[in-house]
Parts: sequence; structure tokens; C-alpha cells
Amino acid sequence: MRKDRVNKKFIYLISPNRIKDNLFYYDLEQILKKNKVSYFQLRLKNETKKKIIYIGKKIKKICKKYKVKFLVNDDPQLAKRLNSDGCHLGQKDMDILKARKILKKKIIGVTCHNSINLIKQAVNDNADYIAIGAFFSSKTKKVKFKSNIMLLNHAKNITNIPIVAIGGIKLSNYKKLLLNKANFLAISGYIWNNKKYKPLDAIEKLK
Repeated sequence: MRKDRVNKKFIYLISPNRIKDNLFYYDLEQILKKNKVSYFQLRLKNETKKKIIYIGKKIKKICKKYKVKFLVNDDPQLAKRLNSDGCHLGQKDMDILKARKILKKKIIGVTCHNSINLIKQAVNDNADYIAIGAFFSSKTKKVKFKSNIMLLNHAKNITNIPIVAIGGIKLSNYKKLLLNKANFLAISGYIWNNKKYKPLDAIEKLK
């Protein structure tokens, strides 16, 4: 994962919880055309492996077309099967050292919630990036761990690996995180479940 001084591709886009129809693939292509997304994470908690593989293959083609890294949530074995660019691990998922044996030099990111100890552990385990949050309340995922700008600044002081800020990020609050040098912003609900803007309009407003 590359770290840029002025990062125009600052969005780490996470899939909606469900992908129902072909409109999603059309919207995804229009979004990636805008050249603001660096990473796309496939996060489907309630689908069968077979369905996730089917969906993942279609998304992977679109990501490749627009030079966006395609990551799979939770499951290194599935990430390998899809030949994705990497995997994102939560604290209850496979240990990063075991995941590294499966994925070799591919991207592995780790959720560190709001814990300095987890950040240090991820850095020691050679994670490619760390995800910190939640910074704001979110409808996508129940917030158990609340983070703040102080933690973000502290993390920047102890590591050079990229930091992904997560949790309830939207038009009204995203700039604060960028100004405090979060490398990437994980965004999902603001794009896919926005009652005011369609996905393409939503992404265009993030500048």
C-alpha cells in the first residue's frame, strides 16, 4: 500500500452489506472512473462462499480495469481463491502471521479499533496498513470502539505504515480526518445507503 503526500485517491471503499442486482456493478464502475478510490473491500457477512466468489470475480474485473486494489474481508483462504490483491483482518479473524503464510506478499490490513497496543502489535507483525475507528457513529456497523483524532495523531507518530480511518465517515466530517493525515478513509454507507445522493453524486462531493 503506497503512501502519498497529497493523496487524491484517498477513498478505501467498502461494499454494501448486500449486493442485490446489476445496478451495483454499473454504479461501481462509474465510481471507480472518478479516480478517487485506491482500495475496494468486499465485505459480505451473510452470503454463501459460492455467492461471494461469483460476486468477487465480477468486482475484481472492474477493479483491475481502473487500477483499484481488490481486497477480501475476513477470509485469507477466500482471498487466495479469488486471487485478490489482499485481505483485511478483524481482531476475531485469522492471525496475521498465519494469513501471511497463505497470502505471501499480498496486502494484509488489520483492524486495530482504538487501541495503541493493537496498533503496535499490527506494526510488529508487518501489517501493510492499520484501520482505526470508529471515529463517528455508523449505520453500517454497530460501534463498539470509539476513536478520536488524538489516537490518529499518536498512531502517526509511532508508525509510517498507512492508516485507514473508519466509522461513519461522510461529507460533513471527512475533511477533518484528511487534515489530520489519515492516509485513507473507509467509506461504505455514505456511498451505498445515501438517501440524498446517488452513489456517483456522493463520491463526486468528496474532494
